[in-house]
Amino acid sequence: MIEKALPDNEAWISVFSEAELPVLRHSVNALEILREDADSANGRKLASVILHDPLLTLRVLAYIEVHRRQRQTTDITTIDRAIMMIGITPFFRDFQDLPVAEDRLKAHPQALLGLLKAITRARRAAHWAHDWAILRRDTDVNEIALATLLRDVAEFLMWIFAPKLALQFRDAQLAQPQQRSAILQEKIFGLPLNQLTLDLTQAWHLPALLVELLDHNHADKPRVRNVKLAVDLARHSATGWSNPALPDDFAGIRDLLHVNQETLVRRLDVDEATAQSLLAMDDSIES
Repeated sequence: MIEKALPDNEAWISVFSEAELPVLRHSVNALEILREDADSANGRKLASVILHDPLLTLRVLAYIEVHRRQRQTTDITTIDRAIMMIGITPFFRDFQDLPVAEDRLKAHPQALLGLLKAITRARRAAHWAHDWAILRRDTDVNEIALATLLRDVAEFLMWIFAPKLALQFRDAQLAQPQQRSAILQEKIFGLPLNQLTLDLTQAWHLPALLVELLDHNHADKPRVRNVKLAVDLARHSATGWSNPALPDDFAGIRDLLHVNQETLVRRLDVDEATAQSLLAMDDSIES
């Protein structure tokens, strides 16, 4: 366990690259159920299990890179394609006896809770990003969803391998809600986590397309904005729909999708009371 900030991003990358990434217990159990009935297992079922867990998703992408055949020239940018390349039987052979995140964080229950909340937020963002990519008629909506699911990789890693630092950051956010997250991250971790995520994906040679989708320097591209806006909305709404950053989020999403507030709100899968408050938010801005 890392208890104080490392000197630079190269040090963080080195530590995280050498560590064995655990996965959620739910993933281990779900894979075991599929393994016991391997004859009926298929790529769709496997993909569903993998994409429910960004930690397992990352392991699969890393596996693909390590085992990529010499004649393979095209990056694998979705989990469906990854499973096709690996094969069902080899997948079950090579993805067993996986370390479990809940076991690693057994002595750090608050950090485990933080990790699970971050993963839930990532799933929510990926769901929205997928839906918006469909509205945009994106060339491959699954690439958008995958990039969104992995946008907070550095945060996941901090919860797992530096739980005390991650808790410090959480407490600092609660104590200073108006302060930018990147500033607090630099103070506690020594660097902003968005940059660390990008550096890690490049160091691990993840597909260039996914790296680009995670890079805010390409925010002029609709696909990158699709990812960023979904991540921002999930983060700002994580503790409720009163965050002062939400009006800007909604304005950016409406501009991306060319829809009005009502159409957007109705696609968020929120309850009716929340929907009405979000519609009223738009009315107050216009007035």
